[in-house]
Amino acid sequence: QVQLVESGGGLVQPGGSLRLSCTVSGKFYNIPTIGWYRRVAGNQREFVAAMASGGGSNYDGSAKGRCTISRDNAKNTGYLQMNSLKPEDAAVYYCYGSVRKKAGQPAEDYWGQGTQVTVSS
Repeated sequence: QVQLVESGGGLVQPGGSLRLSCTVSGKFYNIPTIGWYRRVAGNQREFVAAMASGGGSNYDGSAKGRCTISRDNAKNTGYLQMNSLKPEDAAVYYCYGSVRKKAGQPAEDYWGQGTQVTVSS
């Protein structure tokens, strides 16, 4: 059973920083992509950033320049460093992993439970 567990959310003042972590556990072959979405209350989930196992990354326009995605393949963990946070960044942040359970099989998407980020003074 593949599981993703996020951590690192919390309350931060405007202009502050947070680092979210997402660890993938279970039995699998590799994780081609690991990324982050967020959901502001009442809105749809929106893409933030993603990174491939080879290091290529892409960002939503609003995240670019303020967020940095990274991953430690040896630890099966992805990170999202968020700087200069604004009140409108407050949301539940979800990690997802495109996970290949066995070599030669297509990867499937798995999601974490979400971690709350609150930006307020």
